[in-house]
Amino acid sequence: MTFSKMKKYLVGMGCFILQHMIGGICVFPLGNRSCSDAGGDTGACGGSSKKSSGGSDDQSVGGQAVIEGVMMRSPRRIATAVRKPDREIVTKNDPYVALSKRHKLLNIPVFRGALSFFEMLFIGLKALNLSADIALEEAEKEEKGPDWQRTRGERIKDGLILAGIIVLAFGLAIGLFFALPLFLTEVTGLSKHALSFNVVAGIIRVSFFLAYLWGISQWQEIKRILAYHGAEHKSIYAFESGEELTVENVRKYSTHHPRCGTSFLLIVVILAILLFAVADTIVEIYLGHRPALWQRFITHFSLLPLLGGIANELLKLSGKKRDHRYVRWLTAPGLWLQTMTTQEPDDAQLEVALVALNSALEET
Repeated sequence: MTFSKMKKYLVGMGCFILQHMIGGICVFPLGNRSCSDAGGDTGACGGSSKKSSGGSDDQSVGGQAVIEGVMMRSPRRIATAVRKPDREIVTKNDPYVALSKRHKLLNIPVFRGALSFFEMLFIGLKALNLSADIALEEAEKEEKGPDWQRTRGERIKDGLILAGIIVLAFGLAIGLFFALPLFLTEVTGLSKHALSFNVVAGIIRVSFFLAYLWGISQWQEIKRILAYHGAEHKSIYAFESGEELTVENVRKYSTHHPRCGTSFLLIVVILAILLFAVADTIVEIYLGHRPALWQRFITHFSLLPLLGGIANELLKLSGKKRDHRYVRWLTAPGLWLQTMTTQEPDDAQLEVALVALNSALEET
């Protein structure tokens, strides 16, 4: 694997971590919405909120940008569409039913959210690997000719390299956005109490995240993935509004969607501060002294599934209360953040997003 190919995968991995740090795969509960509320022109669908796609109100559709493509997830299918350098769109479509839907014992509030977090992490990584595999294979064919095929040894070697990149990327993410804020708060002596300690650590963590987000959004390769993120939002907006899913209809919608996981950054930050503060207090009472840095790290890290579970439940609840003014206030900072996490897509990128969405909506 050449450096240029590794760079392409690293770009995708950077965006993947970015999406999952702030809310995982974007998930949008469907409900009747007017076109004006969805960000389109007021008269775009004649005031009708009926769904031409035939979706039910309890259905949910979500997605994620990948390398030169989009992954879409419906309650019954997962579809990934990737555009090859020759302009052909490759689609992979698999049946999908969430674990919490398959087993009633797993459908417990909060627990199902934590389970969904890890499930979506696995699905997202699988989609990213598929897009990377297509990109790498096409790059090899450009260099070695259209008849070139990867040998079994080359596939194993590339798989090990990609696995190493995943481990390295997640290790850096945990170190930079999780461990380092705790360390800086501890060594600077800015706080001695559980709540104030976690407020300071939370501010440092968000500052690092915003700096990271701004930095990678300046990278040209990243901008293409962010444009696919915008295409995903536009496509789902059109679907929610009952529009026929064509590039012309989708183009007018906003790239900013209030129910993308990104919109809940503020909620997740506040929730993390409170949850970690309570946990630190309990650990301090149990130990009889203020927890050491490594004890804080282990405690906070072990609570990430719980944090993800609660955040997931809040995301579902917001879908039912999406027009409430307090929900709008809480999601406003995240919508602003989407000015950096999405870009305006071109028609070719919209086409890929629509192929993925239509494929995910196919009946089994």
